Amino acid sequence: MTDAGSRIEEYLVKKLPFTTDNYHTKKSRLSYLCIKAIKMKLPYAEPYKTKMVEYIKPSTVEQRKQWIKEADYNLFNLTSDKVFIDLLTDSGTGAMSDNQWAEMMRGDESYAGSQSFLKLRDTVKRITGFDYFLPTHQGRAAENVLFSVLVKEGNIVPGNSHFDTTKGHIEFRKATTCDCTIDEAFDTSVFHPFKGNVNIEKLEKTLQSHPKEKIPFVILTVTCNSAGGQPVSLQNIKEVSEVCKKYDILLYFDAARFAENAYFIKTREEKYKDFTIKEIVRKMFSYGDGMTMSAKKDGLVNMGGFIALNDEAIYKKATVFNIMFEGFITYGGLNGRDMGALAVGLDEATEFDYLETRVEQVAFLGKQLVEYGIPVQQPFGGHAIFLDANKFVPTIPRDEYRAQALAIELYIIGGIRSVEIGTILADRDPFTHKNRYPELELVRLAIPRRTYSLNHMRYIAAVLKNIYDSREEAKRGYTIVDEAPIMRHFTVKLEKL
Repeated sequence: MTDAGSRIEEYLVKKLPFTTDNYHTKKSRLSYLCIKAIKMKLPYAEPYKTKMVEYIKPSTVEQRKQWIKEADYNLFNLTSDKVFIDLLTDSGTGAMSDNQWAEMMRGDESYAGSQSFLKLRDTVKRITGFDYFLPTHQGRAAENVLFSVLVKEGNIVPGNSHFDTTKGHIEFRKATTCDCTIDEAFDTSVFHPFKGNVNIEKLEKTLQSHPKEKIPFVILTVTCNSAGGQPVSLQNIKEVSEVCKKYDILLYFDAARFAENAYFIKTREEKYKDFTIKEIVRKMFSYGDGMTMSAKKDGLVNMGGFIALNDEAIYKKATVFNIMFEGFITYGGLNGRDMGALAVGLDEATEFDYLETRVEQVAFLGKQLVEYGIPVQQPFGGHAIFLDANKFVPTIPRDEYRAQALAIELYIIGGIRSVEIGTILADRDPFTHKNRYPELELVRLAIPRRTYSLNHMRYIAAVLKNIYDSREEAKRGYTIVDEAPIMRHFTVKLEKL
């Protein structure tokens, strides 16, 4: 009971002691006054109902042992019919709304200047505030186009725990990244509301120690996926912007989960609690020079991306690469119906009711795992729960890829496909060709949007509890038998030791 309710109860106990005769009278008065004084906080309920279902096929442990072996112990190699609950990614795996499907039927498939393009362009301008817009088929395509303009050999790109494709596109161009994330991000047990924040001292030191012409831009990933789906505060965004302006460096956003970041700002940053999500989004982007977007996340679509910019000169250079790599500048590898669905999705994703449901479902799973004593990144991120493999299976050596071993066990025991965010994903150093060992070895459980029920979350938690209870049995991991020179995690082949 709240403090108000407790005070009312205390008053009634003094003024109206319990007797057989007055018990119901007192109880009635207490209930009435408590209801007037306070309202019970209701649990969240999804602001949507199911119109269509998709069958997912159960399987046995023995079947899954054989399937993962045939897939060279790479979860990316599994076909979807061999997966019961798919948490590999939240990218393009969610469910669209009836309004999005309706908009697809209105898609204008004109090659140039379609009405669907104009609708999407105007929506992006209204929500982000950026003046120039180029559609692409997904987020890494947006990076490819923009980085073809900006990133040169020998450059250094500071940021907060760059995403794998971001780092890949930078290193492919023989440039390097510099991680300036705050130290708290690398301790999963530390509770910090904005673990995606940039350490301003680290950033300024990096900008001071390199010539300006070597730093094409600073990139802020919101939310910061590689650190556990952790948000960046608006105060930190402002401080990063001020440092960039001081050194005359551009600031770009990797904005795949910008709406979830805005939700955390509203709920964790006191100053912005009364702002709408759309107001916070405009405020966030007002501090930057542009953004790349994987619309398969907070665009609520199955395919799509874009670049949004303020600089006309950079936009004009980017159009050349957009035409070369993606298609004409008014479709960029997308159908008209895709652009229409994305325009609707951007509006839906920047509403509080949707975001509250989204984040609460992820937190529901996280809370269950914490109750079971399972080590996860805290506070919980917006799109996924991240298991701390260093604490979960410390008995497996790091050079035997303990996070990957945990992800494989999760598939074998429960048919749940997740993804390693650890040494395999970190790739080899491009100069020494030795494994890079990140501070965190994580297994990401990425929750698709508007797709799974709370019963699915309970199932995931129960499977993980069973694995955690027998974790001492895990002694050996895996070895790599074949890998690509960059972004190896997608196609790597492994053998069990």
